[in-house]
Amino acid sequence: MTNSDLLDYCMNKPGAEQSERQEWKAAQIKVGDVMFAMVHDVKNRPAVSLKTSPELAELLRQEHKDVFPSAQLNKAHWSTLYLDGELPDSQIYYLVDASYQQVVGLLPEQVRQQLSV
Repeated sequence: MTNSDLLDYCMNKPGAEQSERQEWKAAQIKVGDVMFAMVHDVKNRPAVSLKTSPELAELLRQEHKDVFPSAQLNKAHWSTLYLDGELPDSQIYYLVDASYQQVVGLLPEQVRQQLSV
């Protein structure tokens, strides 16, 4: 999977908006002004940082060498994973969906209704 593939997937989510974080050379994908994914390169490899529960973050990091704490974000809730590593695309898409749902769940009810999610 490439950064472009993942960006396309993220941008198809209801209410998704993309902005650039120049100092990190990263594309931030937000819903309701809250980030749910950050697409960037890490050590010249395509990567995405996603929000999870601390328990899931720890489990993923223990089970997969291509998942590690995000350098710039809260390490308890944000994990970075390589897009060209051992994780199958289906699992990456599942984690994107879970990150999106977690962030949407934090949004005010009125915003969620506008998104129809």
